[in-house]
Amino acid sequence: MKQVAAWSLVVGAALITRQAAGQQTHRLPATPQTVVYGYYWADAKPALRIKSGDIIDVETMLTSTPQRLEAAGLPAADVQASLRAIVEQVTDRGPGGHILTGPVYVEGAEPGDVLEVKVLSIGLPIAYGYNGCQGFMRELCERPTTTIIPMDRKKMTAEFAGLTIPLAPFFGSMGVAPPPARGRVSSAPPDIHAGNLDNKELVAGTTLYIPVHVPGALFEVGDGHAAQGDGEVDITAIETSLTGKLQLTVRKDMKLEWPLGETRTHWITMGMDKDLTVATQICLKNTVQFLMSRAGLTQTQAYQLTSMAVDLRITQLVDGNVGVHAMIAKSLMASKR
Repeated sequence: MKQVAAWSLVVGAALITRQAAGQQTHRLPATPQTVVYGYYWADAKPALRIKSGDIIDVETMLTSTPQRLEAAGLPAADVQASLRAIVEQVTDRGPGGHILTGPVYVEGAEPGDVLEVKVLSIGLPIAYGYNGCQGFMRELCERPTTTIIPMDRKKMTAEFAGLTIPLAPFFGSMGVAPPPARGRVSSAPPDIHAGNLDNKELVAGTTLYIPVHVPGALFEVGDGHAAQGDGEVDITAIETSLTGKLQLTVRKDMKLEWPLGETRTHWITMGMDKDLTVATQICLKNTVQFLMSRAGLTQTQAYQLTSMAVDLRITQLVDGNVGVHAMIAKSLMASKR
């Protein structure tokens, strides 16, 4: 079981706006020059180099092709020109299938550090998403299909089969390069480098902490979702393109072996593995260690508290490594006397 516990900016790829106190916001659109197609990799060439604490104003593309979207009934005029260019021009692909914007080299990040990713805002640049039908129980699909799903961006809802779905957009994949010895890693399975977490809690206003494995961290982001249920059982959510502002800060005062999430009300510990039982055990051990550290509990007390007051959830079941996460209410620590 797994244990718990210098390049220049691509010309034309980004515009930089100076902010107060030297902080900068870097515009990073999704173009054939600023994306990787299907992988996280320690040897990937950065699309952008920033200082710790800077903000990226980033664009990401949905994970599909113009041909598939048009075959599902989307008018050709509604396919984003950037998606067409990326699919046509980026030939170095795989082993996964996600279009990820980046990598972003964060100055000062070194192996053993933690990259803090604050999700400041998320936007919906297009008025549709799609859902496929495969995943955990493909036999429940009456036929292979891709369904185009219209979205009302003012009401923040989507319509599906006569039902209304509230939207809560998030980036399904936010990650850094894995340890160099792992080589080029598929964009599909999440792991210690984070990546394709598909954790619907990571909306605007939340923070993801990721262990750093290579100099510069090499942060990538993509796999936009407008809405998703825990489990993502048919392998897709409401898949869509997103824009967002993310602040990337090197944390040398933190040490992590696995990604950690933070919302306004909860801490989120995680575990990933090919086996759901092992993923749950990793998540549980991370939860116990977190409670021991943050609340001063013994191991036994932390385990007992988890059973009494912490919710374990299946993040997703479909990405090679399955995911489990635990929701730890901040009010638990605030109540300690």
